[in-house]
Amino acid sequence: MDISSLTTEEFSFISKLISIESTGSEPCEDPEYGILPYGAKPFEALKFFLDTASSAGMRTGIIDNRVGFCEFGPENSDLIGIVCHLDVVPAGDGWVTPPFELTIKDGIMYGRGIVDDKGPALASFIAMKRLMDSGFKPSKRIRLILGTDEERTCSCVETYAAKGEIPSFSITPDAEFPVIYAEKGIMHIRISTDEPSAVTASAGSAANMVPASATCTINGKDFAATGKTAHASKPDLGINAIFEMIKAIDASGTDYSSSPLLSFIAKEIMPYTQAEYTGCHITDESGAVTANPALLSCGADGESLVIDIRCPVSYSMDEITSHLAMKAAEYELFVEVASQMAPLYKAKDLPEISVLTEIWKENMSSYSGFQPDYLEQFTEPIAIGGGTYARHMPGTIAFGVQTPWQEDQCHQANECRALKDFETDIKVLTEAIKALAE
Repeated sequence: MDISSLTTEEFSFISKLISIESTGSEPCEDPEYGILPYGAKPFEALKFFLDTASSAGMRTGIIDNRVGFCEFGPENSDLIGIVCHLDVVPAGDGWVTPPFELTIKDGIMYGRGIVDDKGPALASFIAMKRLMDSGFKPSKRIRLILGTDEERTCSCVETYAAKGEIPSFSITPDAEFPVIYAEKGIMHIRISTDEPSAVTASAGSAANMVPASATCTINGKDFAATGKTAHASKPDLGINAIFEMIKAIDASGTDYSSSPLLSFIAKEIMPYTQAEYTGCHITDESGAVTANPALLSCGADGESLVIDIRCPVSYSMDEITSHLAMKAAEYELFVEVASQMAPLYKAKDLPEISVLTEIWKENMSSYSGFQPDYLEQFTEPIAIGGGTYARHMPGTIAFGVQTPWQEDQCHQANECRALKDFETDIKVLTEAIKALAE
């Protein structure tokens, strides 16, 4: 089996971490460690990771069973951070390999989290350990900070920001290259009614994923639809199963006017662009608005739809809420903001951004699919619609690891990373550590 230049020990670590199904769940109590606020599996992934780091000679710590860290370098020196997460979104449908089993085919690693974000955490650790083993003596401490609930709340890294030592500068390799200087605002809006529904419907497994399946029962008739999952920041890369389900109902001639929520989706969302139905028509340097109707539930307890919205940095998210509330009121539906994160904006001329940009330029040709004209297209700092830990940790920017010319793997079925690219990730992170630790 081709495992690139990874050692047997490194490959074993990757395989074991991918095998832990670290999706967030309800809090539980462990007899040894106490309350696990995100469920057993995210903590299991964290504990396994830190035990491995400790065995490698790194200092480790855990805060409130929510977030942990491992580090090396001179104690009490300045601190440089790498911020990653070990929780993952649910597997979803459409996998051709076991999602929680590392599979290597034709030089490609498959498994949930290999890109978002266990893979970057592993690459960061391997870079750190290889530097330690080589005798590298940084002038600053290098700390890998590991959250366990990024995909749901980010309260893990917020806990670290409140209780842990804040690095003087951090990167989070949980997005894409080049350096990311701006991130759109993100909110989850819930449109609902408490009135019992005349239909039974269900779709979606996470607000930040395009739903890949949907079901509905109306007047004894059953409907099911299949879509294609994608990250909510790029909904056009997926196929929304909620929309496909309503198309199927329409094609059958079945009347669903008794459901105010399905009627709202069919009349106020599906016929329009994302800019039109959210009311956000501007496009700024961070891009245009994106919206992803993600979680649908209809039944005896009422009707509910959660929409993931990514808002341009210069636009007011309150205006989107007001616009949707006005439209929803026509259907006697209530609108509330389930969660909200303000946009992030950093100055492009930060010296750290310049350093990281040069590292990217020097290594981008090593990534799969590189073409020479990409040196002109994909080198300058960018803005994204995704949300990273950079919003929650002072002095942090996103840097890697997906390349802009490759298919986005976040939250996709058959999430994968070329072994060649994973090794380049390690090289890029190694160079970033050395440069930032000077």
